[in-house]
Amino acid sequence: MPLAAIRGATTLDSDSRDEVVRRTRELVEAVFERNALHPDDVVSIMFTATPDVTAEFPAMAVRDLGHTQIPLLCATEMAVPGAMPLCVRCLVHAEVHGTRSDVQHVYLRDAQRLRPDLAGDA
Repeated sequence: MPLAAIRGATTLDSDSRDEVVRRTRELVEAVFERNALHPDDVVSIMFTATPDVTAEFPAMAVRDLGHTQIPLLCATEMAVPGAMPLCVRCLVHAEVHGTRSDVQHVYLRDAQRLRPDLAGDA
């Protein structure tokens, strides 16, 4: 199976632990569902969050789903003036059941504005 990098992003309504976990879980579940991924297909997931997201690590949402064998990493997104606030991004490295061109990137909520060309019908 080919290895692919699957992009995703979502936005939060507020910087609270519940919101970070809920929105990140929604994002990861959508990436898994749209790409027919099983946890064993996933090599690793990297998360970034804008500097205004401090209430929780986005990776906790994946741990809360029980995916304890997937290596996870969180980082702070660059603080670029005018950047979208309260945004969590992910980069999922996974073996996919098709070709790289079949990959479905996932952009939810206001994050659809980041990549309207990839947002699809999210």
